[in-house]
Amino acid sequence: MTSIDVQNLTKEYGAKRAVDRLSFRVEPGRVTGFLGPNGAGKSTTMRLALGLARPTAGTVLVGGRPYAAHAAPLRRVGALLDPQAAHGARTARDHLLALAVGNGLPARRVDDVLEQAGIAAVARRRVKTFSLGMRQRLGIAAALLGDPDVVLLDEPANGLDPEGIVWIRELLRDLAREGRTVLVSSHLMNETATFADHLVVLGRGRLLADLPMPDFIAAHSTRRAHVRTTDPERLRALLTRAGHTVTLAADGRCTVDGARAAEIGARAAADGLPVLELVDEQVSLEQAYLTLTARDTEFAATSLQEA
Repeated sequence: MTSIDVQNLTKEYGAKRAVDRLSFRVEPGRVTGFLGPNGAGKSTTMRLALGLARPTAGTVLVGGRPYAAHAAPLRRVGALLDPQAAHGARTARDHLLALAVGNGLPARRVDDVLEQAGIAAVARRRVKTFSLGMRQRLGIAAALLGDPDVVLLDEPANGLDPEGIVWIRELLRDLAREGRTVLVSSHLMNETATFADHLVVLGRGRLLADLPMPDFIAAHSTRRAHVRTTDPERLRALLTRAGHTVTLAADGRCTVDGARAAEIGARAAADGLPVLELVDEQVSLEQAYLTLTARDTEFAATSLQEA
Protein backbone atom coordinates (compact mmCIF):
# COMPACT_ATOMS: atom_id res chain seq x y z
CA MET A 1 0.00 0.00 0.00
CA THR A 2 1.36 3.44 -0.95
CA SER A 3 0.08 6.81 0.27
CA ILE A 4 0.91 10.38 -0.68
CA ASP A 5 1.91 12.41 2.37
CA VAL A 6 2.00 16.20 2.11
CA GLN A 7 3.49 17.88 5.18
CA ASN A 8 3.75 21.64 5.73
CA LEU A 9 4.27 22.12 2.01
CA THR A 10 5.02 25.66 0.87
CA LYS A 11 5.96 26.98 -2.56
CA GLU A 12 6.74 30.60 -3.29
CA TYR A 13 7.32 32.24 -6.66
CA GLY A 14 8.84 35.58 -5.79
CA ALA A 15 6.34 37.43 -3.62
CA LYS A 16 3.51 35.03 -4.46
CA ARG A 17 2.86 32.03 -2.24
CA ALA A 18 1.24 29.39 -4.46
CA VAL A 19 1.10 26.72 -1.76
CA ASP A 20 0.85 27.74 1.88
CA ARG A 21 1.81 25.28 4.67
CA LEU A 22 -0.28 22.53 3.14
CA SER A 23 -0.72 19.17 4.92
CA PHE A 24 -2.92 16.22 3.92
CA ARG A 25 -2.67 12.52 3.14
CA VAL A 26 -4.00 10.64 0.12
CA GLU A 27 -4.87 7.09 1.13
CA PRO A 28 -4.88 3.98 -1.08
CA GLY A 29 -8.08 2.17 -1.98
CA ARG A 30 -10.14 5.25 -2.74
CA VAL A 31 -10.40 8.04 -5.32
CA THR A 32 -9.50 11.41 -3.84
CA GLY A 33 -10.89 14.43 -5.66
CA PHE A 34 -8.48 17.37 -5.61
CA LEU A 35 -10.56 20.54 -5.90
CA GLY A 36 -10.10 24.28 -5.80
CA PRO A 37 -10.54 27.43 -7.89
CA ASN A 38 -8.03 28.48 -10.55
CA GLY A 39 -4.83 29.54 -8.81
CA ALA A 40 -5.60 27.51 -5.68
CA GLY A 41 -2.33 25.56 -5.91
CA LYS A 42 -3.54 22.17 -7.16
CA SER A 43 -1.26 21.88 -10.19
CA THR A 44 1.68 23.28 -8.22
CA THR A 45 1.15 20.65 -5.52
CA MET A 46 1.10 17.89 -8.14
CA ARG A 47 4.29 19.23 -9.73
CA LEU A 48 5.96 19.27 -6.33
CA ALA A 49 4.83 15.68 -5.72
CA LEU A 50 6.49 14.62 -9.00
CA GLY A 51 9.73 16.48 -8.40
CA LEU A 52 9.09 18.93 -11.24
CA ALA A 53 9.52 21.83 -8.83
CA ARG A 54 11.27 22.23 -5.50
CA PRO A 55 9.30 23.24 -2.42
CA THR A 56 10.24 26.37 -0.54
CA ALA A 57 9.50 24.39 2.62
CA GLY A 58 7.89 21.12 3.63
CA THR A 59 7.77 17.73 1.90
CA VAL A 60 5.73 15.51 -0.41
CA LEU A 61 6.45 11.81 0.06
CA VAL A 62 5.13 8.96 -2.06
CA GLY A 63 5.38 5.66 -0.25
CA GLY A 64 7.53 7.28 2.40
CA ARG A 65 10.12 8.84 0.08
CA PRO A 66 10.41 11.64 -2.49
CA TYR A 67 9.37 10.74 -6.04
CA ALA A 68 12.93 11.10 -7.37
CA ALA A 69 14.26 8.67 -4.74
CA HIS A 70 12.36 5.72 -6.24
CA ALA A 71 14.57 3.46 -8.36
CA ALA A 72 11.84 3.01 -10.98
CA PRO A 73 9.44 5.93 -10.44
CA LEU A 74 7.17 5.12 -13.40
CA ARG A 75 6.45 1.76 -11.78
CA ARG A 76 5.39 3.49 -8.57
CA VAL A 77 3.71 6.69 -9.80
CA GLY A 78 1.80 7.34 -13.02
CA ALA A 79 0.80 10.92 -13.81
CA LEU A 80 -0.97 13.06 -16.38
CA LEU A 81 -0.35 16.78 -15.99
CA ASP A 82 -0.22 17.99 -19.60
CA PRO A 83 -1.80 16.07 -22.51
CA GLN A 84 0.28 18.19 -24.91
CA ALA A 85 3.55 16.80 -23.54
CA ALA A 86 3.96 14.07 -26.17
CA HIS A 87 6.13 15.04 -29.15
CA GLY A 88 3.83 15.72 -32.10
CA ALA A 89 6.10 14.07 -34.69
CA ARG A 90 6.06 10.70 -32.90
CA THR A 91 3.38 8.09 -33.28
CA ALA A 92 1.37 7.22 -30.19
CA ARG A 93 3.04 3.82 -30.00
CA ASP A 94 6.55 5.24 -30.36
CA HIS A 95 5.86 7.78 -27.61
CA LEU A 96 4.85 5.04 -25.20
CA LEU A 97 7.63 2.71 -26.38
CA ALA A 98 10.26 5.37 -25.60
CA LEU A 99 8.84 5.68 -22.09
CA ALA A 100 8.80 1.90 -21.67
CA VAL A 101 12.40 1.43 -22.81
CA GLY A 102 13.62 4.30 -20.65
CA ASN A 103 11.99 2.76 -17.57
CA GLY A 104 12.86 -0.88 -18.17
CA LEU A 105 9.29 -1.89 -19.00
CA PRO A 106 8.41 -4.68 -21.45
CA ALA A 107 7.14 -3.60 -24.88
CA ARG A 108 3.95 -5.60 -24.37
CA ARG A 109 2.85 -3.00 -21.80
CA VAL A 110 2.63 -0.47 -24.63
CA ASP A 111 0.05 -2.54 -26.47
CA ASP A 112 -1.80 -3.25 -23.23
CA VAL A 113 -2.30 0.41 -22.32
CA LEU A 114 -3.09 1.45 -25.90
CA GLU A 115 -5.91 -1.07 -25.82
CA GLN A 116 -6.98 -0.03 -22.33
CA ALA A 117 -7.15 3.63 -23.35
CA GLY A 118 -9.13 2.85 -26.51
CA ILE A 119 -6.54 4.18 -28.98
CA ALA A 120 -4.99 0.96 -30.29
CA ALA A 121 -6.56 1.63 -33.70
CA VAL A 122 -4.62 4.91 -34.05
CA ALA A 123 -1.36 3.74 -32.46
CA ARG A 124 0.59 4.32 -35.71
CA ARG A 125 -0.71 7.86 -36.23
CA ARG A 126 1.43 10.87 -35.34
CA VAL A 127 0.42 12.63 -32.16
CA LYS A 128 0.12 16.00 -33.92
CA THR A 129 -2.93 14.62 -35.78
CA PHE A 130 -4.70 13.76 -32.53
CA SER A 131 -7.65 15.67 -31.13
CA LEU A 132 -7.50 16.90 -27.52
CA GLY A 133 -9.52 13.89 -26.39
CA MET A 134 -7.16 11.47 -28.14
CA ARG A 135 -4.13 13.19 -26.62
CA GLN A 136 -5.83 12.91 -23.25
CA ARG A 137 -6.27 9.17 -23.73
CA LEU A 138 -2.61 8.89 -24.73
CA GLY A 139 -1.56 10.76 -21.60
CA ILE A 140 -3.65 8.43 -19.44
CA ALA A 141 -2.13 5.43 -21.23
CA ALA A 142 1.33 6.80 -20.37
CA ALA A 143 0.28 7.20 -16.73
CA LEU A 144 -0.78 3.53 -16.61
CA LEU A 145 2.27 2.21 -18.47
CA GLY A 146 4.25 1.17 -15.39
CA ASP A 147 1.21 -0.43 -13.68
CA PRO A 148 1.81 2.04 -10.81
CA ASP A 149 0.62 1.96 -7.20
CA VAL A 150 -0.12 5.70 -7.34
CA VAL A 151 -1.96 7.60 -10.08
CA LEU A 152 -2.13 11.42 -10.30
CA LEU A 153 -4.34 12.90 -12.99
CA ASP A 154 -4.90 16.60 -13.65
CA GLU A 155 -8.26 17.23 -15.38
CA PRO A 156 -8.38 13.76 -17.00
CA ALA A 157 -11.87 14.26 -18.52
CA ASN A 158 -10.86 17.41 -20.40
CA GLY A 159 -11.64 16.97 -24.10
CA LEU A 160 -13.17 13.51 -23.73
CA ASP A 161 -16.47 12.66 -25.41
CA PRO A 162 -19.34 11.12 -23.38
CA GLU A 163 -18.04 7.59 -23.89
CA GLY A 164 -14.61 8.71 -22.77
CA ILE A 165 -16.00 10.36 -19.65
CA VAL A 166 -17.79 7.14 -18.69
CA TRP A 167 -14.55 5.22 -19.38
CA ILE A 168 -12.37 7.42 -17.18
CA ARG A 169 -14.99 7.30 -14.42
CA GLU A 170 -14.96 3.50 -14.40
CA LEU A 171 -11.17 3.40 -14.72
CA LEU A 172 -10.71 5.53 -11.61
CA ARG A 173 -13.08 3.34 -9.63
CA ASP A 174 -11.32 0.18 -10.81
CA LEU A 175 -7.90 1.54 -9.84
CA ALA A 176 -9.15 2.35 -6.35
CA ARG A 177 -10.80 -1.07 -5.99
CA GLU A 178 -7.43 -2.63 -6.79
CA GLY A 179 -5.99 -0.81 -3.78
CA ARG A 180 -4.13 1.93 -5.63
CA THR A 181 -3.82 5.53 -4.51
CA VAL A 182 -5.71 7.82 -6.90
CA LEU A 183 -5.59 11.63 -6.82
CA VAL A 184 -7.67 13.46 -9.43
CA SER A 185 -7.78 17.21 -9.96
CA SER A 186 -10.93 18.50 -11.64
CA HIS A 187 -13.15 21.53 -12.10
CA LEU A 188 -16.13 19.39 -13.16
CA MET A 189 -18.05 19.11 -9.91
CA ASN A 190 -20.92 17.01 -11.22
CA GLU A 191 -18.47 14.54 -12.74
CA THR A 192 -16.28 14.44 -9.62
CA ALA A 193 -19.38 13.55 -7.61
CA THR A 194 -19.70 10.32 -9.64
CA PHE A 195 -16.26 8.89 -8.81
CA ALA A 196 -14.67 10.56 -5.76
CA ASP A 197 -14.79 8.90 -2.33
CA HIS A 198 -12.82 11.61 -0.55
CA LEU A 199 -12.18 15.30 -1.17
CA VAL A 200 -9.23 17.60 -0.61
CA VAL A 201 -10.17 21.23 -1.33
CA LEU A 202 -7.70 24.10 -1.64
CA GLY A 203 -8.18 27.86 -1.69
CA ARG A 204 -5.35 30.33 -2.27
CA GLY A 205 -2.82 27.60 -1.54
CA ARG A 206 -4.34 26.58 1.78
CA LEU A 207 -6.31 23.53 2.84
CA LEU A 208 -10.03 24.25 3.11
CA ALA A 209 -11.38 20.71 3.49
CA ASP A 210 -10.11 17.14 3.80
CA LEU A 211 -12.95 14.69 4.39
CA PRO A 212 -15.13 12.01 2.79
CA MET A 213 -17.49 13.15 0.04
CA PRO A 214 -20.74 12.46 2.01
CA ASP A 215 -19.42 14.37 5.02
CA PHE A 216 -18.39 17.31 2.84
CA ILE A 217 -21.86 17.58 1.30
CA ALA A 218 -23.61 17.07 4.65
CA ALA A 219 -21.52 19.84 6.21
CA HIS A 220 -22.92 22.31 3.68
CA SER A 221 -26.49 21.03 3.58
CA THR A 222 -29.36 22.49 5.58
CA ARG A 223 -31.13 20.07 7.92
CA ARG A 224 -34.37 19.74 5.97
CA ALA A 225 -36.59 16.97 4.59
CA HIS A 226 -39.42 16.64 2.08
CA VAL A 227 -42.37 14.33 2.60
CA ARG A 228 -45.67 13.43 0.91
CA THR A 229 -48.45 11.54 2.61
CA THR A 230 -52.10 10.67 2.14
CA ASP A 231 -53.06 13.23 4.79
CA PRO A 232 -50.71 16.25 4.64
CA GLU A 233 -52.71 18.35 7.13
CA ARG A 234 -52.52 15.61 9.71
CA LEU A 235 -48.79 15.24 9.10
CA ARG A 236 -48.26 18.99 9.43
CA ALA A 237 -50.09 19.05 12.76
CA LEU A 238 -48.10 16.04 13.99
CA LEU A 239 -44.72 17.59 13.09
CA THR A 240 -45.68 21.06 14.32
CA ARG A 241 -46.47 19.59 17.74
CA ALA A 242 -42.99 18.05 17.68
CA GLY A 243 -41.52 21.55 17.26
CA HIS A 244 -40.75 21.51 13.53
CA THR A 245 -41.51 24.24 11.00
CA VAL A 246 -43.59 22.70 8.21
CA THR A 247 -44.37 24.32 4.85
CA LEU A 248 -47.19 22.72 2.89
CA ALA A 249 -47.09 23.10 -0.90
CA ALA A 250 -50.13 23.12 -3.19
CA ASP A 251 -49.38 19.56 -4.35
CA GLY A 252 -49.50 18.30 -0.76
CA ARG A 253 -45.74 17.98 -0.36
CA CYS A 254 -44.42 19.08 3.02
CA THR A 255 -41.03 20.67 3.60
CA VAL A 256 -39.85 20.18 7.16
CA ASP A 257 -37.08 22.39 8.54
CA GLY A 258 -34.77 21.11 11.25
CA ALA A 259 -35.56 17.42 10.73
CA ARG A 260 -34.17 14.37 8.98
CA ALA A 261 -36.16 11.90 6.92
CA ALA A 262 -35.57 9.05 9.39
CA GLU A 263 -37.10 11.06 12.24
CA ILE A 264 -40.14 12.05 10.18
CA GLY A 265 -40.65 8.47 8.99
CA ALA A 266 -40.55 7.17 12.56
CA ARG A 267 -43.11 9.73 13.76
CA ALA A 268 -45.43 9.04 10.83
CA ALA A 269 -45.20 5.29 11.40
CA ALA A 270 -45.92 5.64 15.11
CA ASP A 271 -49.04 7.67 14.22
CA GLY A 272 -50.16 5.16 11.58
CA LEU A 273 -49.79 7.73 8.80
CA PRO A 274 -48.92 6.32 5.33
CA VAL A 275 -45.90 7.97 3.66
CA LEU A 276 -45.71 8.19 -0.13
CA GLU A 277 -42.40 10.04 -0.45
CA LEU A 278 -39.69 10.87 2.05
CA VAL A 279 -36.26 12.32 1.31
CA ASP A 280 -33.60 14.44 2.96
CA GLU A 281 -32.71 17.67 1.18
CA GLN A 282 -29.10 17.64 0.13
CA VAL A 283 -27.07 20.15 -1.82
CA SER A 284 -25.04 19.04 -4.81
CA LEU A 285 -21.26 18.82 -4.67
CA GLU A 286 -21.13 21.90 -6.88
CA GLN A 287 -23.27 23.92 -4.47
CA ALA A 288 -21.26 22.78 -1.45
CA TYR A 289 -17.98 23.54 -3.21
CA LEU A 290 -19.09 27.03 -4.28
CA THR A 291 -20.23 27.80 -0.75
CA LEU A 292 -16.89 26.75 0.71
CA THR A 293 -14.66 28.47 -1.85
CA ALA A 294 -16.65 31.70 -2.35
CA ARG A 295 -14.07 33.79 -0.48
CA ASP A 296 -11.06 32.02 -1.97
CA THR A 297 -11.77 32.41 -5.69
CA GLU A 298 -9.00 34.55 -7.11
CA PHE A 299 -10.54 34.89 -10.58
CA ALA A 300 -14.30 35.48 -10.54
CA ALA A 301 -16.37 36.89 -13.40
CA THR A 302 -19.28 39.27 -12.98
CA SER A 303 -22.71 38.54 -14.43
CA LEU A 304 -23.96 40.45 -17.43
CA GLN A 305 -26.44 42.28 -15.23
CA GLU A 306 -23.69 43.36 -12.79
CA ALA A 307 -21.47 44.39 -15.70
